[in-house]
Amino acid sequence: FDTLNAKAAIVASRRAMVAHGTQLPLMISGTITDRSGRTLSGQTPAAFWQSIRHARPVTVGLNCALGAEEMRPHLEELSTVADTLICAYPNAGLPNELGGYDETPAETAAFVGDFAEAGLLNVVGGCCGTTPAHIEAIAQAVTGKPTRVVPTRIPRLELSGLEPFALTDDIPFVNVGERTNITGSAKFRRLIKDNEYGEALVVALQQVESGAQIIDVNMDDGLIDGVQAMTTFLHLIASEPDIARVPIMIDSSKFEVIEAGLQCVQGKPIVNSISMKEGEEAFLAQARTCLDYGAAVIVMAFDEVGQADTVERKVSIARRAYHLLIDEVGFPPDDIIIDPNIFAVATGIEEHNRYGLDFIEATEQITDELPYVNISGGVSNLSFSFRGNEPVREAMHSVFLLKAVEAGMRMGIVNAGQLAVYDQIDPELRELCEDVVLARRPDATERLLDAATRFAGTGEQAADPGAQEWRSWDVARRIDHALVNGITVFIEDDVEEARAESSRAVDVIEGPLMSGMNTVGDLFGAGKMFLPQVVKSARVMKQAVAYLTPFIEAEGEDGAASKAGTVLLATVKGDVHDIGKNIVGVVLGCSNYDVIDLGVMVPAQTILETARERNVDIIGLSGLITPSLDEMVRVAAEMERTGFEVPLLIGGATTSRLHTSLRIDPAYHGPVVHVGDASRASGVISSLLSNTQRDGFLEALRTDYARVVESHSRATVERDRVSIEVARANRLDATFDDTTVTEPTFVGTRVFDDYDVAELVPYIDWTPFFRTWGIRSKFPEVLTDPEFADAARPLYDDALAMLDKIVADKWFRPKAVVGFWPAHADGDDIVVYADETRTVERARLCGIRQQATKTDGRSNLSLSDYVAPADSEVADWIGGFVVTAGPE
Repeated sequence: FDTLNAKAAIVASRRAMVAHGTQLPLMISGTITDRSGRTLSGQTPAAFWQSIRHARPVTVGLNCALGAEEMRPHLEELSTVADTLICAYPNAGLPNELGGYDETPAETAAFVGDFAEAGLLNVVGGCCGTTPAHIEAIAQAVTGKPTRVVPTRIPRLELSGLEPFALTDDIPFVNVGERTNITGSAKFRRLIKDNEYGEALVVALQQVESGAQIIDVNMDDGLIDGVQAMTTFLHLIASEPDIARVPIMIDSSKFEVIEAGLQCVQGKPIVNSISMKEGEEAFLAQARTCLDYGAAVIVMAFDEVGQADTVERKVSIARRAYHLLIDEVGFPPDDIIIDPNIFAVATGIEEHNRYGLDFIEATEQITDELPYVNISGGVSNLSFSFRGNEPVREAMHSVFLLKAVEAGMRMGIVNAGQLAVYDQIDPELRELCEDVVLARRPDATERLLDAATRFAGTGEQAADPGAQEWRSWDVARRIDHALVNGITVFIEDDVEEARAESSRAVDVIEGPLMSGMNTVGDLFGAGKMFLPQVVKSARVMKQAVAYLTPFIEAEGEDGAASKAGTVLLATVKGDVHDIGKNIVGVVLGCSNYDVIDLGVMVPAQTILETARERNVDIIGLSGLITPSLDEMVRVAAEMERTGFEVPLLIGGATTSRLHTSLRIDPAYHGPVVHVGDASRASGVISSLLSNTQRDGFLEALRTDYARVVESHSRATVERDRVSIEVARANRLDATFDDTTVTEPTFVGTRVFDDYDVAELVPYIDWTPFFRTWGIRSKFPEVLTDPEFADAARPLYDDALAMLDKIVADKWFRPKAVVGFWPAHADGDDIVVYADETRTVERARLCGIRQQATKTDGRSNLSLSDYVAPADSEVADWIGGFVVTAGPE
């Protein structure tokens, strides 16, 4: 089975039905060829579904190749993702050496009956080797069994190469690799012109290895046959699984090149791009072609007038294109990607100064107004004025991306291997770039141009002006810096120094290396690092662990008699991230456990077969992305179905104690333990394998899970609600008169500038401060609490000493603006007046009202209940304030 052939059949059938003015339902079935869980052309079941979903088949399913017994895990995967009916018609087992089939009708029917009992099926039949007796037995086995409930799909951008890609909430930004673009890479252009396609593939592979989640392929050049070059390169990519696993962006200004590319890609690609520059008719025709092939589309903010260069034009064109695609073509809104045009800033032309800010503001408006649409752009265009000065360009890109991603930009064409870490950019350069990108001052361009030569250069040393300075820091801080910045040059020297200072080599992993990776995780979560930078950090970590491993193994051999147990580790199917799992493996290895590491993208069937063959004591699953959580539930369910008893450990950045207790634990009767970090793994496994500690550990675990689930249930319980009319009738019956309303001492605003910190110190609430440090007690009782005093008192003294220094050296300059304005309530709203005459409405603060059912005489409250209504004839006011600790 080849998905590309199936897509060709879809295009043909769609066009034939249009030509004949009819619409017939499609049934589409694929074939998984072996236990790898992939089609003959290399796709997973989920990737296959994303490739053909645009056909809106009445059923999708699997047939042939495998018998029913071995088809199950692949059918489960397809059943999970497909929002249509599932059809399965397996062979009667696997063929014997003579090509015949030996599985009896009763055996086949038993397997298929299990499918139905598990809610996996809507339509069922038989393929090779099945007979009328098989079909009769299957029919009897499924009669009365529940049919599969079609899952509700979450609207989001979903693509595929050999593997599926979904733009989930935990992916802040998608990096589209730009180096396989003739217009953006002189090296790639030369390779294609010289017919060095093998070397050109290496460029694509490097992009994927550097963290590109999508590959942009562009062959636009006046001296190159674009159709021939595009088809040749895409066919070669299809034969390279390490590249073909990610989706392709087919990029060309010539639509014939785009369509040629669409005919070469078996996955679901992105077309870059279509626009309305030639009018609506051409735009709609190209969009219908893209939909025939199942591609998502990038729509440029370009119409009959020209490219949009203002916020208003960008938003207007995006709005027009969006509604045309949905209303006239039937395009899924989550497959629409708008490119509002990133133009070069700091060109010296005043009209260009707002180009960066205009893109950011347009992005925010477009994503607010047009549901499910995504925003993309060519990031390198922004810094074209500074070509040749890579440190400045990288800084500009990082500053721009931070602001654009905050505004709603979800993807961009950017060199995946070259992005500066926002927090690591020289503060002066960062501020200069922000001034330019955000158009914060009229002389921003001149100031950046004046300073640019000081930051010019190439390589890590140039990108990090403080490179020599950081080598003088203490070793833990140097390791942290190397991990965050992806610097491998000194890492072995630094971990050796740290090892010499530690009693055990593994302490270096559990200490400074883990701390550094936590910093990376925090920056990534805050949007200040992107996936390519995390990949570079992982490489540094991998090199450090590799250096330390011989020392850890040597220490583990000292006095080691026999292995403490066998642990199987795997990153689940659909996830390629393994740095956390690898760390756990090293930690367990040094604790005398026999570790079987299956690597990444491991199917459930492989995990469980290996666990049985090796008779493991523990199975550990790891995952970084949200879809991994669902796969972990499936593995747990398979462990339950196939009779496992061993404990299951759950770990990885996206996992949590709540999800483990709420979703994974109920799927498996054996122990399911969430392990928060690598350093805890040895202790957890030791407790689980201990005859004396196991029962107590599991009892505490069950109690903890029950508490977590109960707390979650209380927080999410659906309360009874009343209508808004009933809620308003049950408003707070407040009294407003001279005794309850206090007139402020002034009306308007007052500014408190450069406030003395010493005057603020007595008002500090110390309880949250101590809780931040994990000390759960109230102030001042915490200072005398027998449980916490020993830790709290020194912490408090240190904090007071620091406050004294803050006051003496004027670290901060607190400021505040306080205001009072005449106001009245108007229903659920608060009306703020311009002055004391109360005739001109300055602002209206729209309120909401509680609608939960209230008992015991309690009111359905709104903030407006606390302000006198206009008909009360009582003058009232509203106050507000803004405070800051200051910019320094």
